Amino acid sequence: MNSPLIQLLVLAGIAIFLILRLKSVLGTREGFEKPPVPKQPEGRARRDFEVIEGGPDRDITDHVPEDSPQAQELAAMKRVEPSFSVTDFVQGARGAYEMIVMGFERGNLKEIEPFLAEDVFETFVNVVAAREDQGLSIEAEFVGVRETAIQNVHFDKDSNRAEITMRFMGELTSVVRDRGGDIVEGSPTTVKRQKDVWTFARVMGNDDPNWLLVATDA
Repeated sequence: MNSPLIQLLVLAGIAIFLILRLKSVLGTREGFEKPPVPKQPEGRARRDFEVIEGGPDRDITDHVPEDSPQAQELAAMKRVEPSFSVTDFVQGARGAYEMIVMGFERGNLKEIEPFLAEDVFETFVNVVAAREDQGLSIEAEFVGVRETAIQNVHFDKDSNRAEITMRFMGELTSVVRDRGGDIVEGSPTTVKRQKDVWTFARVMGNDDPNWLLVATDA
């Protein structure tokens, strides 16, 4: 056997050996595969899950833009009362909106009086009384709230009085009937949208946790 043939056989053997070694280390890949993700050094958390001390308060930024005047006022309120939750307030305001709207529509003012400032309650009483004097009655059903959003926030650092203005869009059916029971306005089957801008107020740090409706503006 001549020398070139021997050299070729040796090289072929070396090549086969290297191929087998590579397969045992890398495994067999079929089709397109993503490259392996580099491992994080031990003891270092992924940045996606880092909690940065002093970072944005999601309880605030979930409802108003970060660094906005509203966010700054809410942060000042939470410094006075750390247990205050913006999210809980928004949810409570949504529930209060439905309760107060339906109490006003049906004339059940005693049920909602504890949630109204004195002047707002008096206004509601006058409207309902005028309605009754005309012999009008309202049948209403609440469908739901399409929009609930914080529109404005004001916090008086001297008195700790907080005012949060909310924007609502509710959906309800409403029928106005005269003394004879005839419909003079609305429809029992037509859902109407109602936009309201309401302001709730409370003294932060006070033992009384209840917010009062102090202003309404459609």
